Amino acid sequence: MEILSSRSLLISADPAALTAFYRDRLGLAVAREYPGGTVFHAGTGLIEIPAHLSDDAVARPTDTLWLQVRDIAAAHRELRDANVPIIAEPETKPWGLIEMTIADPDGRRLIVVEVPADHPLRRDVR
Repeated sequence: MEILSSRSLLISADPAALTAFYRDRLGLAVAREYPGGTVFHAGTGLIEIPAHLSDDAVARPTDTLWLQVRDIAAAHRELRDANVPIIAEPETKPWGLIEMTIADPDGRRLIVVEVPADHPLRRDVR
């Protein structure tokens, strides 16, 4: 199977509030708006918030997004200043990544990650 692109769809009982959170409080750039929702740039990925729920759609606040940032201290300040709920303050985890956890309006966890310069994920394996 060849995958050409992908995106995460975040289903919400209140898509307008969720869209405002990702646009205004996290500051994600809008990739596309359409009558059925909004698509945001999220690094090399996309996050889509459909504006309309199907009859069987339910919010899944146990879903988790992993968002890599260049500078977690700066991201922490920006998120705190935007009154984003910070569930766990930035800390270096045993696996070497610096992580903090925030929550969106549906209670969905977002793990914000900085990969330190000396971490194996940064090694050039060419």
